[in-house]
Amino acid sequence: MSEKRRTSIFHKINSRDSMKINLKKVGRYLAAIFIIFSLNFFIPRFMPGDPVTNLLGEDVIITEEALHELKAKMGLDKPLYFQYLDYWNNVFHFDFGYSYHFKGTVTSILLSRIKWTLLLLIPSIFLSAIFGSLFGSLSGWKSSKVSSKSLTLIELAFYSTPTFFLSLLTLYIFSFKLGLFPIKGFYNSGGILDILHHFFLPVCIMTLFLTSRNYMIMRGSVIQEKSKLYVVYAKAKGLSENQVLFRHIFKNASLPLLTLLALDFGFILSGALFIEIIFSMNGMGNLIYEAILSRDYPILYGSFMIISIMVIFANAFVDIIYSLIDPRIGDR
Repeated sequence: MSEKRRTSIFHKINSRDSMKINLKKVGRYLAAIFIIFSLNFFIPRFMPGDPVTNLLGEDVIITEEALHELKAKMGLDKPLYFQYLDYWNNVFHFDFGYSYHFKGTVTSILLSRIKWTLLLLIPSIFLSAIFGSLFGSLSGWKSSKVSSKSLTLIELAFYSTPTFFLSLLTLYIFSFKLGLFPIKGFYNSGGILDILHHFFLPVCIMTLFLTSRNYMIMRGSVIQEKSKLYVVYAKAKGLSENQVLFRHIFKNASLPLLTLLALDFGFILSGALFIEIIFSMNGMGNLIYEAILSRDYPILYGSFMIISIMVIFANAFVDIIYSLIDPRIGDR
């Protein structure tokens, strides 16, 4: 068999195996979405008491006739399997129900709030990823230097400080005392500069907190990677320190950080919640907080579904980045 023929067969086998692996990954993500959304349906119905009471809250007084009418309107008088099919039909139509506390459809409320939270989170995540990975890499590479130890001490202080304390401190200094930034809200006039002025402090706080965490992770990864044999080989080839660090070590050390960045889109809402409450910003974090206090289950279910989708898509994106950085990971 000719070499060209063998190469063609080899590429076909590789492409077929790669397609199988990608299909398996897509299947896993679809299965995760199916399980999460199904739990979203069954959990409130398996809770003690009446489902409508759980949705409205125990403090709401409602007559028996109105209760039956509400059940029929919500489709809760149907058998469970019919309710389940209706639920998936509503999901495909992006209909997550009605919020009796906020007096509106869950979809419209979530869309009106999530854009502001994303405006807070996305710049913070990307800026912290850049600063944390850059400074963490340099610090890990020169870990014995005094400047590296001093920077690590500063970042550790930010990492150990709760976001709500940082928010209160910066709000007191820069808004109450110096009057440089607005005290609350997203905007006054609605202009771009006005919105940026309102978001500057919250984004800085979130960026500082996430940068400190990314810095610590990247620093530890670089310290671990720089003792491996491929680094010695790269130095023996005559590469400069910056070439060894950013051409070889950086991409291997960044894998743990990429995993956390994917999870950030879901779990970072806990940090955003405190910031939004302190700065009186009506985003997703504040919405979830108010929904918990008022027992607004439709809002909580819709928020849970949105967060789940964000985390799953972020993990799918990171899977692609992983396969580009280290092709061996794509075979798993």
